[in-house]
Amino acid sequence: MSDCLFCKIAEGEIPSNKVYEDEQCFAFYDIDPQAPTHFLVIPKGHIQSVAQVDGSNSAVVGHIFEVIAKVAAQLGLESYRVVSNIGEQAGQSVPHLHFHVLSGRDMTWPPG
Repeated sequence: MSDCLFCKIAEGEIPSNKVYEDEQCFAFYDIDPQAPTHFLVIPKGHIQSVAQVDGSNSAVVGHIFEVIAKVAAQLGLESYRVVSNIGEQAGQSVPHLHFHVLSGRDMTWPPG
């Protein structure tokens, strides 16, 4: 999607602090971190949110979770939270599927 912020980041049109990249996904540090370690993992192909995941694109979501585990291990994270907001009311500010990975502090429950 040509006007999508995260598509532009994945394509290298907008700079980011890259954590990981492969042919299916891209990971980068959040510009407004909410924990000592806070990065995002996005699919390179545009999917609006978890609500649009279906049989045609669910494999990339599984791959993203493999990447999250791999990157977390590489960063030495023993405990972390993975969050995906769906829709504006839930806090999704960029309409492109993304998973926040947060670590390095105690996480409270319930969130929000």
